[in-house]
Amino acid sequence: MRPWIRVSIAGLLGAVAMFLWASIAHLATPLGSIGISQVPEGESLLAPMHATLGETPGLYFFPRSEGQSAEAMKAYAAKLATQPSGFILYHPPGASSPVTRQLVAEFASELVQSLIAAALLAWAAIAGYWLRVGFVSLIGVAAGITTNLSYWNWYGFPTNYTVSYAGTEIAGYIAAGLVIAAVLPRNIPNGLWRVRETQITVAIGDMG
Repeated sequence: MRPWIRVSIAGLLGAVAMFLWASIAHLATPLGSIGISQVPEGESLLAPMHATLGETPGLYFFPRSEGQSAEAMKAYAAKLATQPSGFILYHPPGASSPVTRQLVAEFASELVQSLIAAALLAWAAIAGYWLRVGFVSLIGVAAGITTNLSYWNWYGFPTNYTVSYAGTEIAGYIAAGLVIAAVLPRNIPNGLWRVRETQITVAIGDMG
């Protein structure tokens, strides 16, 4: 079997493992709801929100900032001291929840992630099953903290939400790594796309 075919199979099966883990984490455990609270029902908040934001969906920050100048930043700091702050992901009335499309998009995203992890693992040509699992898991650590910690740092996302979602993503990569490391052999010669030194020398010579 050609190496790229095996990598593709490993990536696909890894994505299935990642998707199954995500489904279990969100449906059978509280991990998907940690740090998330419900807005109280009623028109006291929703009606004024619709009247203010209208029919334009988007991500809205509050309180309003008037720019990045020293005066604007000082005025914004004063607002933060006396007013609530945060942001709202807003959709006007009429929004739908197409679960099937969302599930397909989620699996497609995890397939891309898993294929990248499988390709990097094949390129690295690491011997030893658990070392290969650890390699994919470290990719997951990088992926899990890249956005989650930044959102916690800059936007004040709840700590328990950040830990939960980063941990869920990392666990997904561990699940994928267990499968990818089992499918990919450790004896892919010199990695998947390793270029010989002679080829590099020739290429440099041609450029000169």
